[in-house]
Amino acid sequence: MAISSSGGDEPVANINVTPLVDVMLVLLVIFMVTAPMLQQGVEVNLPKATTAPLPGTNEQVVVSIDKESRIFLGAGNEVAIDQLAAKVTAILSQRPANEQKVYIKADTSLEYGNIMQVMSRLHEGGVTQIGLVSAFPGNEPKGKRS
Repeated sequence: MAISSSGGDEPVANINVTPLVDVMLVLLVIFMVTAPMLQQGVEVNLPKATTAPLPGTNEQVVVSIDKESRIFLGAGNEVAIDQLAAKVTAILSQRPANEQKVYIKADTSLEYGNIMQVMSRLHEGGVTQIGLVSAFPGNEPKGKRS
């Protein structure tokens, strides 16, 4: 407790902000380091297209299908195809009607039937707005350039 310079016995009501600033700087550094790691989806070899990107919110529902036909919801959350519709429907039920879109990222080596099976399951779950993600020519995943 600080002592008043006026000679009275009352405490001084000053706040030491130095520890608060230290904590805020540490949190800022933590968020700056972790933000680039919060990319959605699993890295797949996307087909190339020259269309412009669609406008959208930052938090999209992304279903990724890798070259082994494994299905992921978001980044690293592997989902069985039987549970896909229920999980996506649960996520979309928390969103407004104009943001109920699902994007599919699929590897180029997959057969068309595998992608259609995932789209069919999503449609059975009530998803009506499905987008397919592609990459610009020249924007290849790391380590995939030849």
